[in-house]
Amino acid sequence: MIPGGGQPNMQQLLQQAQQMQQDLQRAQEELANTEVDGQAGGGLVRATVTGAGELRALKIDPKAVDPEDTETLADLIVAAVHAANENAQTLQQQKLGPLAQGLGGGSGIPGLPF
Repeated sequence: MIPGGGQPNMQQLLQQAQQMQQDLQRAQEELANTEVDGQAGGGLVRATVTGAGELRALKIDPKAVDPEDTETLADLIVAAVHAANENAQTLQQQKLGPLAQGLGGGSGIPGLPF
């Protein structure tokens, strides 16, 4: 029998795994530094989150502020943050999806939505 005949080269597999890990780490860092927006009420409320889902900014148009109806404002804020987080998840899938597929379908990393 030929040594290593048909068997994967363990050193090569280890190097590939390390490269994938470095690529994944770079993508996660890029996500943490990328900002995406979401809006509600036709732009009256805008939320900015990182690609990792961290809320960075919240802008409220004065027209959205009615002291007699703070419930609607609260709903607009929740909707804007939700929209921003959906955009962040889309960005995560674009950046990390190909890496997760390279790992065999699922990333196995806690906190990732796939």
